[in-house]
Amino acid sequence: MAPSFLSLVSLYRIYLRRCFASAGLSSQTIDIDDETTLHFWGPKLEDDHKTLKKPSLVLIHGFGPEAIWQWRKQVQFFAPHFNVYVPDLIFFGHSTTRSIQRTELFQAASLGKLLEKIGVERFSVVGTSYGGFVAYHMARMWPERVEKVVIASSGVNMKRGDNEALVKRANLERIDHLMLPESASQLRTLTGLAVSKNLDIVPDFFFNDFVHNLYSENRQEKKELLKGLTLGKEETVTLSPLEQDVLIVWGDQDQIFPLKMATELKELLGKKARLEIIENTSHVPQIENPGLFNSIVKNFLCGSL
Repeated sequence: MAPSFLSLVSLYRIYLRRCFASAGLSSQTIDIDDETTLHFWGPKLEDDHKTLKKPSLVLIHGFGPEAIWQWRKQVQFFAPHFNVYVPDLIFFGHSTTRSIQRTELFQAASLGKLLEKIGVERFSVVGTSYGGFVAYHMARMWPERVEKVVIASSGVNMKRGDNEALVKRANLERIDHLMLPESASQLRTLTGLAVSKNLDIVPDFFFNDFVHNLYSENRQEKKELLKGLTLGKEETVTLSPLEQDVLIVWGDQDQIFPLKMATELKELLGKKARLEIIENTSHVPQIENPGLFNSIVKNFLCGSL
């Protein structure tokens, strides 16, 4: 493992924070109730007069590193046009709770409380992977507050067999061995399924640095989040259509949630849902092809898609 003073991950985290700050966002932490504290990046408090002129957009990260690692290109692109809010979900980054609840519905309810607390009345949501589960529930809970919904690379329609198939593809025993890697080998397995590019040339010390800095905190609580998912427990899908317009974005090479799940999800969500497939990307199209991803999402949010 690379010594901490040589950590490339730590250096890159500094760069990411500067990118968010240069886009006009500041790091903020708020107690949403007596048990739960959420950290998020959002418009600077002194810019209140500017926020009134732009619509609000919430970017919800997936299961993995904290939000700044998943949304850099989107923050830089969308900040001039939207009030962008980028929360860390509970047990990621500096967000935490004393509550025993571990479901994605609790994550959704907590984000709703956060946005209400900071005065964001109406907003659109973009959720990737696990964050797509949260985005779906937010849209269902608050149809009067959530304007448009983007679900990216997110098997909201997953069945119990889909999880079992994923573990089999990974050649691992349990889902947490994949989603919470403890070694360079396990992280290679995860990136092999989540990224279209071949990363074989990346040395082990980099993967170990990544595991040490980004996957070592709140491991037990994150395992509980995986166990606490309400989606994917049954072999039949009961998914309610949403009232909002929905954009589904998927990488054609996704091996976490294969492309067939995207077409099934579109049918389940009904006539207000549309599907955009980004070629030559896997589970993180917002990182692998940010230009096309951003263009597709902006066109949808602004009404031209």
